[in-house]
Order: sequence, then structure tokens, then C-alpha cells
Amino acid sequence: MTPSLEQLHEHRTATDTPLFSGLPGDVAVSFEFFPPKSEKMEAQLWDAVQQLKPLDPSFVSVTYGAGGSTRERTHATVSRIISEARLPAAAHLTCVGASKAEIREVAESYWEAGVRHIVALRGDAGEPGAPFTPHPEGFANAVELVKGLKEIADFEISVAAYPETHPDADCPQGDIDHLKRKLDAGATRAISQFFFSPETFFRFRDELAKSGIDQPVVPGILPVTNVAQARKFAGACGAEIPAWMDGLFEGLDEKPAARQLVAATVAAELCRRLYAGGVRAFHFYTLNRPELAYAICHMLGKRPSGERS
Repeated sequence: MTPSLEQLHEHRTATDTPLFSGLPGDVAVSFEFFPPKSEKMEAQLWDAVQQLKPLDPSFVSVTYGAGGSTRERTHATVSRIISEARLPAAAHLTCVGASKAEIREVAESYWEAGVRHIVALRGDAGEPGAPFTPHPEGFANAVELVKGLKEIADFEISVAAYPETHPDADCPQGDIDHLKRKLDAGATRAISQFFFSPETFFRFRDELAKSGIDQPVVPGILPVTNVAQARKFAGACGAEIPAWMDGLFEGLDEKPAARQLVAATVAAELCRRLYAGGVRAFHFYTLNRPELAYAICHMLGKRPSGERS
């Protein structure tokens, strides 16, 4: 029986060199955490930091709740990571619910704590679907925030990029133009919102180049173990969860170990395809759970400092 074209394709795919064999580990990685709400969560976060530290991340970042609701915990977490873990830590800072004077105070306290890197974001109102309303004495958007931070101290600044367009943007090009203004205002790099198709990022990268953006744009990777939670995140940021991903996680609600294996496989393949397209830096949204990010880095050839792959 003569094999079909589809069978031949599958045979070639299955017998080619394994996807992850021989990767040299020539990637830079960074990790995002959120500040803990309890002693138990603080212990979990600290365990995550300690597990990922040997991978020598370029930096780790700590999020900032809507309306500054986690300001103190973000500050405490970042300070501890710098002083005890001896890792370069970036603090998130948003425009929401704060005057320029308040943001100056927060930024100055970060600088005094040894923070030299800020992830500058407009931020969201906190309620799903609620429009962003600038503080009457605050910054109107992330462009103004970046300019304001640069006047306070010589921070390294990262900003957000949206491969599938921010929900508040008028159009994709308008969103890219806004990103360019943030970078031109003094930001060092952009970190992308998560996405699940490598082609999405490659198309975005091409459009950025056409608009004259040459600063690094690091893809943000979200290993998904909870599809419902990921869908909620995606709805807030304009990302699309493909139908095939729903199918992969179907029937695994009560099987957390299997969900983790599936999540690691899906995210690792995405990273491998990005790597094949020339990407050499990855930012992982860890949700304070280090195992998946560690496994994916390992598959990309990234080993603890001093270890050979």
C-alpha cells in the first residue's frame, strides 16, 4: 500500500532530529513573579526564586497590583530578592490611582533599595472591562510614565508590547506607534504579552521593523496549566487562545500532573519554534510556580551556572 502524502509528512516529522537535541543554551531568560499575600505564599515565592536563581536570569520582575494595591508587598519582595538572592530585580510600576508625586516617592524608594530596573506600565483600572482613567495629578499613559521615571533617576526601563494588539488600541498600527513612543521616551526594551503561536510573534516582529523599532522585544511566555484562568488573562490583554489548546487540556481538570506535562510540552515547543526563528531571549510568566519555566529552560539547553549542557 502506497503511503499518503500526509503519512510521509508525519514519518519525516517523527524521524527528524529531535527538536531539543544539541541546543547550546545560548539564551537569556527572565522570570516574572507576583508579590505574596500570605506567609505561605511568601514561602512559595521564595522557593521559586531559589529554584530559578541557578539559571542566572538576566533579571526577575515583581508585579504591581491594580491601583497600587500591592505597593508595599512589591517593594518588600523586590528588596529581598536584591539583598538576599543577589539577583537583578525589576519592579513593576503603573500609572493607576497615583499622582506624579506619589510615583516619584515610590520610584525614589526603589532606587534607594537598589532597584535599577522598572517595568513601566499604564496599568488597568482593576475591574474587567472598565476604562482606564488617569489620576487628575498623575501620568496619562506609559509614555509619560517612562519620561517621568527618566527624570527621577537613570533607571533601566522595560515596557509592554502586544503582538495581538492591546484591546484599547484603535488599530494594530496605532498600537505599534504607541510602543515606539514608549521606547523613544527612554525605555530599553519591550516585553511582549503572552501569545500561543510563533507566527504571531514573527509577524509582530516584522511589523516593528517596518516601523523603525530596533530595540529588543522579548517574547513573554505563559505556560498554561489552567485554561480558564488563561482565558481570563487573555481577555484582558487581547491575546487569543487557539481551539487546539482547549482540546489538549480537555478532560484534565482533575489531573494536575498530566496538565503540567501538557503545559510544559506546549510552551516548550513554542519556545523551540521561536528559537528556530532567531529568538534568544525569553521572559516567563511563572505565576510563582517555577517547575514549568525551569523545565522549558532546561529543554532549551539552559543549565545552572557552571554546569555544561
